[in-house]
Amino acid sequence: MNSTTAAAQAGVLHHPILPDDGLAGTLVGRAWAHGDVPGPAVVALREAGVFDLSQHYPTMSTLLDTPDPAAAVRAAPGQYLCTVKELLANSQPGMRDSTLPWLLAPCDLQVVKAAGVTFAASLIERVIEEQARGDASRAQALRSQVIGLIGENLADIRPGSPEAMELKALLQEKGLWSQYLEVGIGPDAEVFTKAPVLASVGCGDDIGIRADSAWNNPEPEVVLAVNSRGAIVGATLGNDVNLRDIEGRSALLLGKAKDNNASCALGPFIRLFDNAGFGMEQVRNETVHLRVAGVDGYELRGINTMASISRDPTDLVAQTLAAHQYPDGFMLFLGTLFAPIEDRDEPGSGFTHKLGDVVTIQSAWLGGLHNRVTHSETAAPWQFGLRAFISNLTQRGLLRAAL
Repeated sequence: MNSTTAAAQAGVLHHPILPDDGLAGTLVGRAWAHGDVPGPAVVALREAGVFDLSQHYPTMSTLLDTPDPAAAVRAAPGQYLCTVKELLANSQPGMRDSTLPWLLAPCDLQVVKAAGVTFAASLIERVIEEQARGDASRAQALRSQVIGLIGENLADIRPGSPEAMELKALLQEKGLWSQYLEVGIGPDAEVFTKAPVLASVGCGDDIGIRADSAWNNPEPEVVLAVNSRGAIVGATLGNDVNLRDIEGRSALLLGKAKDNNASCALGPFIRLFDNAGFGMEQVRNETVHLRVAGVDGYELRGINTMASISRDPTDLVAQTLAAHQYPDGFMLFLGTLFAPIEDRDEPGSGFTHKLGDVVTIQSAWLGGLHNRVTHSETAAPWQFGLRAFISNLTQRGLLRAAL
């Protein structure tokens, strides 16, 4: 690295978007690149800068399908795009300069899946949502009743085990059995499709909640990157925005509660599994920190500890693949321990987002995902779908390599 580049990179190693070890890991993402034909580029973040790998790997799906993605990134020289500092500065909420590169969601052709009710604390909250029929004012009284009957130690029960089936029988006898308990302690995980291909937003983008939702919250999660062969090759962070009032009215409204414009944030990039000390062990023991900062001065903090998950991440991947194929790979949200119950405004009203909230999801290995809350109806509309992507690759002369 020459002195000019070193100066440009000064201070970037401790940037809030980067992991604690800076650029030591194999970090890949997607950025909007400006050239003769602007478009999304697969990029690698290195000490020497951000490098466009599109000539080697036009799609992230293509890169992740290589036998060893981390080795493939190291072997691909790429084309210099900008400094890491410039990319990160342009990938923060409210800081977008449309003439410079910025981070996109790090996946492209992958289906975005999500596993729900994978932690005991969130399981209890899902039961409360169902019992409250989406009414936040009833949540606190129901919380005491539900915990009194089923306790708080569901994390000690392995889903599908004989002990879990005994608890199921007891709860059915008491008339408290729930569809959420079925997927929380039963043999089958809840896995659903969170967002259409290419619909996720990235670091710095606005994230959307429906205007008709009055009880909602962020869901800070680790997200696995899985290739077409079912191999887990890396991880990133995600916000699986949760509209508690809508899903609480009926689980059949899950699509309305979960899949809306700008309601899925991923990023800031994918950290690939490599020989430098990052793999499934680090994923299983990662701690994800959440901070919500409101324009009204309100602040909420929370923690999602992956060690508390009820189902192993590899089991969730296996259940996703049990009866389906994903020829372009998939991204899998692993669920969250975090479920905010503190009141933001009136006593008994619980937590809900307000417009302008800045949501920060941070972890030591995966960096920081930063988004600002707006309504899905007024967020930037999703227009860059598969036809636009294919057309863009064609115009840039990359379509043959993508296939």
